[in-house]
Amino acid sequence: MARQARGEVVDPAKVQIFHCMHRCVRGAILCGNNPDSGRCYEHRRDWIRQRLEFLASIFGIDCLTYSVMSNHLHVVLRSRPDVVATWTDREVAQRWLRLFPKRRRTGQPNEPTEADITTILNQPELVADFRNRLSDISWWMRCTAENIARLSNREDGCSGHFWESRFKAQALLDEAGLLACAAYVDLNPVRAAIADTPETSEFTGVKDRIDDLRQQNESANISDHRWERNRRRSHSGWMSPIEINEARDPLGPNPSRDQRRASLKGFLSISLRSYLELIDWTGRQIHRRKVGKVPAHLAPILSRIGLAPPAWCALIRKFDRKFKRAVGSRANLKREAKRIGKQWLHAPRDVELINGKA
Repeated sequence: MARQARGEVVDPAKVQIFHCMHRCVRGAILCGNNPDSGRCYEHRRDWIRQRLEFLASIFGIDCLTYSVMSNHLHVVLRSRPDVVATWTDREVAQRWLRLFPKRRRTGQPNEPTEADITTILNQPELVADFRNRLSDISWWMRCTAENIARLSNREDGCSGHFWESRFKAQALLDEAGLLACAAYVDLNPVRAAIADTPETSEFTGVKDRIDDLRQQNESANISDHRWERNRRRSHSGWMSPIEINEARDPLGPNPSRDQRRASLKGFLSISLRSYLELIDWTGRQIHRRKVGKVPAHLAPILSRIGLAPPAWCALIRKFDRKFKRAVGSRANLKREAKRIGKQWLHAPRDVELINGKA
């Protein structure tokens, strides 16, 4: 099948969810220890996390979860053009100038001046273009990759490509696919035997959420839904909350009061605690190479969103091999193929795992 143009798949005008993965070129070391040079690049993980948090404060895009590995990066993103549509032209100009500021001779960014903002506001077509880009997942990934590549090349004293030419993007078409992908991303360090448990897997979305939950003791009587939105989360506050409640989180614009993220909208119909319990249990099965039974109190979580409990661990272990451009039920994959003008999209033989029919 011919390679699909990225612009035909990622539509900044629609609310979409994508699993994006970017890998270093020619086996370059993104983070960790380089066995050839003996140098340690662990500090780059913090570069990436800080960059993701910075972009979450500018773009109309929700970061749902992420993981930073030794030679690649995983991030799950949801575009929010409905949120960007609520921004004034001035806010669009200010956000763009924060993203691409004018710089002094020393390289330090200048604060946007009134003249800089006015120059953009006097060009309506430019404002419209910037507004479109601020809900474009491709621009988010570009702004991540360029920044980290420059810093890394400068540190290594070299030039040229640092990342593979394109990031890989998988459309997540339903909640079952989203839950499976989020678990796969959050458990990457456990699958790679870098960490034993989710709470020790540094620089992952699940670790950030666990660290914040440990500080929630004084809020024990507050629901997870309220706590994720009303309490400042020092580690995971820049990411989207877990639990979605359509009665309280309408599908329309829902701008965040916390300037670190695009919106306060959750992305799963289960609570934060249920998600963490499921991730913890799954991590133990995957790490120990055991086939276990989903605990009784967790099985309904999977069944409710159309996943077969016996096949859950197999799906997480082989997630990257089972699905290619899009993740979802067979019916949703057919609809997505039609949307992008293709006759079919790759679906594994056991795609029924994601329909609850295994």
